[in-house]
Amino acid sequence: MDGGTALVLGGGGLTGVGWESGILYGLAQAGVDLAAGADLVVGTSAGSLVGAQLASGLLTPQELYESQLGDAAGEPVARFGAGLIARYAVAMLRSRDAVAYRRRVGALALAAHTGGEEERRTVLRARLGSPDWPGRRLLVTAVDALTGELTAFDKDSGASLLDAVSASCAVPGVWPPVTVGGRRFIDGGIRSATNADLAAGYSRVVIVAPITLGSALVPSPAAQAAKLRAAGARVLLITPSAQARKAFGRNLLDPARRDPAARAGLAQAAEHAAEAAAVWAGPAV
Repeated sequence: MDGGTALVLGGGGLTGVGWESGILYGLAQAGVDLAAGADLVVGTSAGSLVGAQLASGLLTPQELYESQLGDAAGEPVARFGAGLIARYAVAMLRSRDAVAYRRRVGALALAAHTGGEEERRTVLRARLGSPDWPGRRLLVTAVDALTGELTAFDKDSGASLLDAVSASCAVPGVWPPVTVGGRRFIDGGIRSATNADLAAGYSRVVIVAPITLGSALVPSPAAQAAKLRAAGARVLLITPSAQARKAFGRNLLDPARRDPAARAGLAQAAEHAAEAAAVWAGPAV
């Protein structure tokens, strides 16, 4: 089996962006530049933004990391509070299967008063840096708010990179669903925190997952990693350390927590450098 290398970047809000940036920069410092060597990048929510920025080649891992540091004063703080989490839980309890759950959450998102799409596009346009799809293979995940079906946008999908990333980052109940091709899309993390199953067929896979939880209707990163291993892939799953989880704080969407999350990711990266090198540069399996 030699299907190449896949880097999977999961969702996790602004703290997820920071932590992933720290992990990737720390690994690059150790000689394992996952962004440069990936044949496939799969990005979900926060991971779609990080993946798009690095796959474009316009930012090095160091530059992306450094962009997470500093004072976040003036940036709006979004809330992903207990009330919204409870509404997700109720939707899960009332759903007979995973698709039905995603449709319920989509309905929640469509009914919520969360501002306009263009406002969100403006914010993400500034963060992306480049409006163009990268040359390497990048998959950006989102969920159709009406049908609950997963879409993996790529450069051949007809969607702009900005629209794809905006859709993938459209946290239901926090930010508005994003219209692409006449359809409304929400955060790809509603289907899975990583959607790592899209890396099936690749022989060496590294999954960077700020969120580790899963359920019967939303497969966890660990469960998806196990399936890839069972299919013959060499897989490394990196999840937040206790220090990183503390750095995240209570609100993953708080821009003030992005800096400490990034620093925690950089500090944690050394723990995974040897295993990442073995997975990424080792012989084909």
